[in-house]
Amino acid sequence: MISAPPPQSPLAQPAPVCYPTPVPNFALEKAAGGRVAGVDEAGRGPLAGPVVAAAVVFPTGVPRALAALLDDSKKLTAAQRTHAYTELRTSRRAQIGVGAASIAEITRLNILHAAMLAMRRAVARLPHLPDLALVDGNYPPNLLCPVQCVVGGDAASLSIAAASIVAKVIRDRTMARLALRYPGYGWEANAGYATSLHRDGLSRLGATPHHRPTFGCVAQLRLDLG
Repeated sequence: MISAPPPQSPLAQPAPVCYPTPVPNFALEKAAGGRVAGVDEAGRGPLAGPVVAAAVVFPTGVPRALAALLDDSKKLTAAQRTHAYTELRTSRRAQIGVGAASIAEITRLNILHAAMLAMRRAVARLPHLPDLALVDGNYPPNLLCPVQCVVGGDAASLSIAAASIVAKVIRDRTMARLALRYPGYGWEANAGYATSLHRDGLSRLGATPHHRPTFGCVAQLRLDLG
């Protein structure tokens, strides 16, 4: 007689398989050939400040030491972003263009189209028009070169990751400078996002010229004030 195997303990589960966290690489750029720009923006969601975009081209590839510093800017600490930004700015292997859209443009166009405008300005400020722009996300800006959208591109492409870092660092520094002129909102720490300190500042101090009048509690404050 064959005895049945003993029942497994509910705790005896197979060990989970751990996959390495994907890191950006240069495969999309190599496959496209020619001059390929990575394009990304920072600042679609905040209640205040401009939206900033960057375009980065590595005409001859990315040095290994620099590639090791690059990732989606949201995955990096502020110190890591600053270090990567400094290395990008001083590298002779990276060409960088930066553009922005103002509060007035965000209000007039809406934030999506203002971000697209910032991207167009960033690409226009590169030394040469790229043969292809790899754009993070699923909405293509109207550029003077072909565009390929890459969802999650800042975690897949080194060029887009570099652009995400440049845009984020420049925008954060812009908000920190504005915080000196408009204290009480915590912009030096929250970069204009809707933290409790920022919302409290709005309640106490009202909106500044750098707040986005159609956004969230800024719009509500305007309605409450009549």
